[in-house]
Amino acid sequence: MNTLEKFQNKEAGLLLQRISIGILILFHGIANLSTNYSFIKSQLNAIGIPESIAYLVFIGEIIAPILIIIGWRTRLASLILVFNMLTAILMSHSGDIFTLNQFGGWGIELQGLYLFGAMVIFFLGAGKYSISTTSK
Repeated sequence: MNTLEKFQNKEAGLLLQRISIGILILFHGIANLSTNYSFIKSQLNAIGIPESIAYLVFIGEIIAPILIIIGWRTRLASLILVFNMLTAILMSHSGDIFTLNQFGGWGIELQGLYLFGAMVIFFLGAGKYSISTTSK
């Protein structure tokens, strides 16, 4: 075994991916929860959708990240997060998809990180370090 192989651990990588995406989205969800989803409600009202739909974001930003972190029903939870991020991008950031920010990065790089991170979790599953044995 060479030196590089000693540091390769797919299972630890999957755990780190789950924890980082899950915790970061969870913080975002807690912030939205503290404002009673007022920003999301106003956006829904602007396009004629009942504001009660905003509470579905709770599932995508609170429930799904917790499931991702603990590794239970991870693929389903990550699919919910993917849908949540696609919806957020289309509703709030569609004008930024083909732009660069003031630092030269993608205009929606944070949303893209969450979206693609959730897609990676969906395709790879939770890994060995998870509660669910069926999400691997």
